[in-house]
Amino acid sequence: MPPDHPSVLIVEDEPDLANLYAAWLDEECDVETAYDGNEALEATDETVDVVLLDRRMPGLSGDTVLDTIRERELDCRVAMVTAVEPDFDIIGMGFDDYLVKPVSKDELQSIIDQLMLRSTYDEQLQEFFALASKKALLDAQKTEAERKTSQKYAELEDRLAVLKTDVTDTMQDLLEGDGYRRICQDITRESVLED
Repeated sequence: MPPDHPSVLIVEDEPDLANLYAAWLDEECDVETAYDGNEALEATDETVDVVLLDRRMPGLSGDTVLDTIRERELDCRVAMVTAVEPDFDIIGMGFDDYLVKPVSKDELQSIIDQLMLRSTYDEQLQEFFALASKKALLDAQKTEAERKTSQKYAELEDRLAVLKTDVTDTMQDLLEGDGYRRICQDITRESVLED
């Protein structure tokens, strides 16, 4: 499950706006602010869960900060929160979501919740596939009698069952967000058209 208080870095060159975002999120998140790209890169490390990143800043742009975060292979989610209307240049960018200013308190909290849920889903899927691979290997190499007498194999099956439920529940939570429902519908529609 996502942490109760995710660590959020707000990167915004307008201090009043950055401080407003921080005040909005302070009760639900552990918030830190950075007022330019250099501060952002100094503050971004493996403890940060979500970065709310302005695109247009003097000095290092948000695009450059984003590229550097991805080059460092930090395991954090990045949402661009910017006045820059999206254009086709966003296709190659490594952000997880994009909000156009002005944004509300509810929008910021919602995007953080969704990004944390997506992180949880990714972790669950990785563990599920790793364990499913081990089970498939053991199924191919060990007899049914050997598998039935193994406590570790029974624990593996139990963990897989729990993970399957967790993955399904998390996916359902993700689909309840309207944007994700539309994405899944688009994917389904495209795959039907290709068939």
